[in-house]
Amino acid sequence: MSKIIRKDVNEEYAYSGYVKAGNLIFLNFCVGNVGGSIEEQIEGALDNMISRLKMENLTLQDVVQVNVLLCDVWDIPVMEEVFKRRFKGNYPARKTIATEFAHKGGSDGLKVQIDGIAYNPKGDNC
Repeated sequence: MSKIIRKDVNEEYAYSGYVKAGNLIFLNFCVGNVGGSIEEQIEGALDNMISRLKMENLTLQDVVQVNVLLCDVWDIPVMEEVFKRRFKGNYPARKTIATEFAHKGGSDGLKVQIDGIAYNPKGDNC
């Protein structure tokens, strides 16, 4: 029987960094290089995602879906260039949303957050 496992829990902001449920890993609030350029922040968010995936012996190649939240929708072309380099043609399904961030927002703050779902073929057997 599958059980739900929550990891990388943030009590201050009341969320789990990722949740394992069967063969799926739900990755939440992947951010990095806050205060840097949009490209640096996208790279940092993917690095944060990779560090969580590594805890489950997974890679970006196992990510099947992402939701990208951007402060400025006109940064989509930058995001797409980073995704081309990092996903190397194995692109996840993607939704991109423009938003203001409640935490660390503003022009010198958080500009991107990436959430995702990864598939673990070993599921509960790992």
